[in-house]
This record gives sequence, C-alpha cells and structure tokens, in this order.
Amino acid sequence: MNIHAIRAIYTFEMSRTFRTLFQSIATPVITTSLYFVVFGSAIGSRMVSIDGVAYGAYIVPGLIMLTVLTESLNNASFGIYMPKFAGTIYEMLSAPISFVEVLAGYVGAAASKSVMLGSLILVTARLFVPFEIQHPLAMFGFLILTSVTFSLLGFAIGIWADSWEKTSIVPTLIVTPLTFLGGSFYSLSMLPPVWQKITLFNPVVYLINGFRWSFYGKSDVNVVLSVSMTLLFMLICLSIIAWMFKTGYKLKN
Repeated sequence: MNIHAIRAIYTFEMSRTFRTLFQSIATPVITTSLYFVVFGSAIGSRMVSIDGVAYGAYIVPGLIMLTVLTESLNNASFGIYMPKFAGTIYEMLSAPISFVEVLAGYVGAAASKSVMLGSLILVTARLFVPFEIQHPLAMFGFLILTSVTFSLLGFAIGIWADSWEKTSIVPTLIVTPLTFLGGSFYSLSMLPPVWQKITLFNPVVYLINGFRWSFYGKSDVNVVLSVSMTLLFMLICLSIIAWMFKTGYKLKN
C-alpha cells in the first residue's frame, strides 16, 4: 500500500476544498439552514408530531442526508473528472500506484468533506429546532458509511462522464428526487399501502431511516436492513469501479 500516494491525493483534494471554502462548505450549510427556518421553525410549529417526535426535529436527519448525499456525489465526481478534463489522469494511471490507492485518496477526501459538512449542519440545526441523539456513535457511523458509499458512486459517475453536464445529471435528476421521496419530510406510514411498498425500492429510504433511528430510536425500516442495504450498495459501487479500472473504461481513451 503506497501511503504517500494516498496522502498526496487526499491532501490535494482537501486543500481545494479550503481554497473554495464558501462554495464547498458555507453555501450548503446556508441552504440547509433555510430548510430549517421554513420547515422546522415556520411550518413545523403548525404540524402534528410524527411517532412522538416534533415535526421540526423529525426532518433533521432527512435534511442532513439530503445535503450529505448530494455533496458526496458532487465532490467525488468533480475530483476524478477534473484530471480527465485536464489530461493529467494519464500521469496518475502510469504512476506505480493501484486503483485502490487512487480510490482511497479521492473517496477518502470526498467522504471527509461530507462528514465535516454533515457535522456542521447538525450543529447549525440546534439553532433552529431542539432534538436529541439517542445513539451518537451509530449516528456518526451512519454518517461515515453514507458519505463513503455515495462518494464511491460519485467517483464512478466522474469516470463515466465525458462532459461537465453529465457529472450533475445523476445528483440533480435522480438522487435529489429519490431523497425527497425517501422520507426526508414524512414517515412512510403516512403513505397509502401501495406506495409504502413501492417506496421500499428506493435505496435512499434505508439510508434516511437508519440515520433517523440513531436520533430517535424509531424507523420505518428495520435498522439492520438499513445497514445491510447500504453495505450492499457500497459493494456494488466498488465492483463497478474495479471493473472500470481493470478494463480502462472511459480512462484510457
């Protein structure tokens, strides 16, 4: 394992974040804060509680997941697509490092940014709505697991994309709608029976509900199933990336 290569990639990606601090950190935090103001403070005070949890507090895990998923995808896809766009990826491919080390550097940096961002939003949320965290270690574990998983997906998207527009197609047209439809703002029990079953095919449901369980000990989906589905999705992403590097798909031409 070439630790120096991993450190070099990781340090470069993290330094890019701190050079664009307002765009990378401040903007997502401010945007999510507006959700807390509108849905938490304004609308939340007029909504009934869900499973014994005030509405403003109930949506906190979903809003954090919404930002973490999107930022993980964007950070990882931009990180690997930029060398492709600039033509410097050939230097990295010819260097004596394996795809595991490249993956660890880029995905590690993207996941670190998402964990930092999620933690900041968690602190910011306390300014708008009161909430509790019953299982803090599980909450942090879910945050890391989700950040790594969607950073892997973003990395695969960055390799697949051959234009800047394509790097934003999946986050904008697929992940964000799935997050809104995955129980960010409501409980699945509030849906008609047919839609409750259909919604279970949405992978984001398991992420949000597992994360929400760590806050309040309540979830629409069994927490073990949530972890299992997330790990399965992570393995699928790893397999796709391994195949891409093995075949040179969208990397060597």
